[in-house]
Amino acid sequence: MKGFLENIISPRDLKKLDISQMGELAEEIRERMVSVTSKKGGHIAASLGAVDLTVALHYCMESPRDKIVWDVGHQSYAHKMLTGRLRNFDTLREMGGLSGFPNANESEHDPFTSGHSATSISSALGLAVARDLQKEDYKVVAVIGDASLSTGLAFEGLNNAGNMKTNIVVVLNDNEHFISKPVGAMSRYLNNVISNPLYNKVREEAEKIVKGIPKVGKATYKTVKRFQEGLKNLIVPGILFEELGFRYFGPIDGHNIEQLVLMFKKILTMKEPVFVHTITRKGKGYRYAEEDPVHFHGVSSFDVRTGRTDQEDPEEWFTGHFSRKIKELGTRDKKIVTITAAMPDGTGLREFEKKFPKRFFDVGITEQHAVTFAAGLAKGGMKPVVAIYSTFLQRSYDQLVHDVSLQRLPVILCVDRAGLVGKDGPTHHGVFDIAYLRSIPDLIVMAPKDGVELELMLEKAVEWKLPVAIRYPRAKAMQFVGSSSCEPLEIGRAELLRKGADLAILAVGSMVNTALMASAVLSKKGIEATVVNARFIKPLDKQTLEDLAHGAKRIFTIEEGVIDGGFGSAVLEFFEKENISNVKIRCLGLPDEFIEHGAREELLRKYHLTPDEIAATIEAEL
Repeated sequence: MKGFLENIISPRDLKKLDISQMGELAEEIRERMVSVTSKKGGHIAASLGAVDLTVALHYCMESPRDKIVWDVGHQSYAHKMLTGRLRNFDTLREMGGLSGFPNANESEHDPFTSGHSATSISSALGLAVARDLQKEDYKVVAVIGDASLSTGLAFEGLNNAGNMKTNIVVVLNDNEHFISKPVGAMSRYLNNVISNPLYNKVREEAEKIVKGIPKVGKATYKTVKRFQEGLKNLIVPGILFEELGFRYFGPIDGHNIEQLVLMFKKILTMKEPVFVHTITRKGKGYRYAEEDPVHFHGVSSFDVRTGRTDQEDPEEWFTGHFSRKIKELGTRDKKIVTITAAMPDGTGLREFEKKFPKRFFDVGITEQHAVTFAAGLAKGGMKPVVAIYSTFLQRSYDQLVHDVSLQRLPVILCVDRAGLVGKDGPTHHGVFDIAYLRSIPDLIVMAPKDGVELELMLEKAVEWKLPVAIRYPRAKAMQFVGSSSCEPLEIGRAELLRKGADLAILAVGSMVNTALMASAVLSKKGIEATVVNARFIKPLDKQTLEDLAHGAKRIFTIEEGVIDGGFGSAVLEFFEKENISNVKIRCLGLPDEFIEHGAREELLRKYHLTPDEIAATIEAEL
């Protein structure tokens, strides 16, 4: 006998179910979620925790007419199943299959494509104001997690919405568990507000009154004391949001569907800003995700019975090399401090934190603050190392310009996940950092060919006392296939790896190994290529470029980033500026478009960046 889920083709089908059947539907959703993600990987813990909330929202709303705006989208898997994508859910995160995040190109039920934190309130407010200006009538709900709520953009949206008195509902999915442990003032506010002055004032007045009752006062007070936490939650949590102009409701059990439905039916009729605070459990319904929600935030495939994931040895990855080296440098130099924006595990800083807890700072999902905070540390005489994903560093562009490079402060940016990151898709690919970093004056930008070179770059960056960015991919730091010239790492100095008479390949970062393998393929066909490891995206090695122009009529640049404005563009600009016109240059890289999700190897093949594909392109050009 089929369950309820198989009959849900659209949110309208939810209305056919009795409220008492919703719990069983939620369990079916969780079972399907665990089954699919165990094979495909994904952001399972947050999605498991948001199932009941999602069911209740869709039961009370009329999507796609009514709009649900998911923040980040880590918790949107149930939403996908309930909005006509159940049949394709087993293609999750596959190339050509369902995205792991809300995607406006995938479904009319997804108002926005999302993957970064804290965008939901501002974008939902824009929808609500557009609705009002056009005299339309539909509901707009933003669903945001407790980690995202700590960001500046979220508060900007809340402040604007409350001030405008716009009809909008903000639902806080408070699972009391960020990607890593909760940090910052908002975490303390949501989870430990007992020191609030208003609460204490009420408690003190209650204590006086109760203790003043003859004979039974003191005994009664002991009983009242046991209700302290309840009193706290009744009085304190909503104050901040009420002051911002919202009607506050909560905290509410985010797993009690009947209670959620009754509440949403009333709240969605209100014509004012409303803030709903729900308490959920990350990983709800799957034991291993509940016990270790950090690990199950985003996982590869895993064994459903044991919860064991198929993770490869992180020591072999570029991130592993960074992790080991920064801990070694921290042992040698007590001025080295590290900063992460809520990603201590993903960036490899956890080991540094364990050894030097006072010199490690997790600032939460506040990338802009992280960079400016680092600038302050540098100005004060410390040596800050900011480990951050390429796609999230985009959010700190102004801070990189104004607070770091303009001041010429020795902040070291370790830009992880640079290039194609795979199944998380267009919101997470780190393909723009070369273009946006090389436009900033006085910033040195490097890319290592392997893990050993990454460690060397990190060691030198600490010595140089200049703003430095080191970009490296989400990939194994594979053993180098060629023989290094052992040239010292000097600012703006490239490395000659192979000499050939027919053409030159100038590669950077993750593409150096690929270039050497492509040259080997060409050599078998009688085509000999010079291969250069650029090492520096900025400044370029001008002498090497001039030497290549004298010795080769064809130069190919290769990079794992967008071509427009990228490393190859920098090389073209150099030859134009120096009026060198006797050499033909072809830039190989990623096109001027948002790259879909899929395995990194599949995407490299699709965009002709494998050794065989590059060799074929070069041979065709010749």
